[in-house]
Amino acid sequence: MPLQSKKQQSERRAPMQQRPKDELDPKLIDLARVSRVTKGGRHFSFRAVVVVGDKKGKVGVGVAKGKDVAQAMEKATSRAKKNMIVVPIHEETIPHEVIAKSGSSIVMLKPQKKGRGLVAGGPVRVIAEKAGIKNLSAKFISRTHNKLNNAMATIVALEKLRTRKKSVTTDVTP
Repeated sequence: MPLQSKKQQSERRAPMQQRPKDELDPKLIDLARVSRVTKGGRHFSFRAVVVVGDKKGKVGVGVAKGKDVAQAMEKATSRAKKNMIVVPIHEETIPHEVIAKSGSSIVMLKPQKKGRGLVAGGPVRVIAEKAGIKNLSAKFISRTHNKLNNAMATIVALEKLRTRKKSVTTDVTP
């Protein structure tokens, strides 16, 4: 079997590299080493919390554990893609104020005027950026700093958002 040049090898691999790029961009917001204590000792694994979004109104949060960091991130990213929600965005902000709770975390989201920017920190900022919200004010009412609970409370708050539907009236005359 004759040896192939590097050019021939790269030409053979080229179709694999030309896959369409996934428009969902993952962002890691929390990584924790967790342990399970058994009779034989401690068993360590990693828990990853990942946010994915298309910056057009779709966002999701995924949580997963794995033996190493890469495995945990990969599993969390796939779970985030499965758990995506559609966020109603009105003029680059949310339609109305909303308060939500998840675990011990309570978050309040308020719409902002155009040009004000994201006045939020931690997981709320990341989730809002991934959802495509450009103007938002957020406040954690609870005292917890648990990023997982804060992210889940933000998702619950975004699920509560509603928009006004324009009623279509049809003129029916007998």
